[in-house]
Amino acid sequence: MRGPQDYPLAMIELPDSYKTYLDGQSERVVLAIRPVLMQSAADKLHGVRISYNPGPTGHQAHLDESLPYGTIVEDID
Repeated sequence: MRGPQDYPLAMIELPDSYKTYLDGQSERVVLAIRPVLMQSAADKLHGVRISYNPGPTGHQAHLDESLPYGTIVEDID
């Protein structure tokens, strides 16, 4: 599997702030947000906004151009 710019995903190193955020999260949360963290780490352009929606959708993440790379902000929708 390849990431942005054709780098193998195994070569993409998450910044410490992303690793710290993932520590202690449930597997469900990690599976939901890790792809966006990987995309952010590959591009190194923007931070990530994570929102929690009560119900079946749960946690969702997206790149946020207003956040500097390596930053995670949590919101409740």
